[in-house]
Amino acid sequence: MNFRDLVYRLYARRVEGRLDHDQVPKHIGVILDGNRRWAKASGGSAVQGHQAGADKISELLGWCSETEVEVVTLWMLSTDNFDRPEHELKPLLGIIENTVRNLAADGRWRVHHVGTLDLLPAETQTVLKEAEQSTSHVDGIIVNVAVGYGGRQEIADAVRSLLLEHSERGTTFEELAEIVSTDLISEHLYTRGQPDPDLVIRTSGEQRLSGFMLWQSAHSEYYFCEVFWPAFRKVDFLRALRDYAARHRRYGA
Repeated sequence: MNFRDLVYRLYARRVEGRLDHDQVPKHIGVILDGNRRWAKASGGSAVQGHQAGADKISELLGWCSETEVEVVTLWMLSTDNFDRPEHELKPLLGIIENTVRNLAADGRWRVHHVGTLDLLPAETQTVLKEAEQSTSHVDGIIVNVAVGYGGRQEIADAVRSLLLEHSERGTTFEELAEIVSTDLISEHLYTRGQPDPDLVIRTSGEQRLSGFMLWQSAHSEYYFCEVFWPAFRKVDFLRALRDYAARHRRYGA
């Protein structure tokens, strides 16, 4: 261990020691941004960047389990990412599939897919479904893997699901107009039954949501971190929690 590593560990321990565990967010959303830029800065390929980013996920979940977080949503593939060239998209999907398999095999996490399955290749769909089924009994952190996810698409899918459900019940348009509410729409979101994210973290210095959990993040706190996702450290995570705990959440009051 060199001097720099020693100083980092001591600082991380100091931040962790001052963390108020009563103020830890129960649901954290993470926009895993900066894989390609990290790779470019390191002299590597985009694929190497995506793999490094995937490898970081297990570390993050370990930190979350130490701090009593209950739900983690990982934005791994946006609907906009389908515009990327085939030579990059195909290996990225392979990395995502392997990552999801590893999360399911770990035994500590309950994997749940959020996104539009129909947009994904058959193999990716199969991996996501099998991961959900094999971990449905796990009493651990719920890990939402946002693959083929877009916030606007989620709201459109929720409204479509709501309309289809009430059409099957024979509800008239006028009757539905009378009962439709934010709670009713929430029941048809990809994350139905889960608490909304208390904290949303985005790495790489970008300060925007880019469509991430548009409905659920109405009252979320945001933490924008300069570091690229593959270089995200435990101390960066703890700083985000410390920053969150220091804020006074008023929910518009």
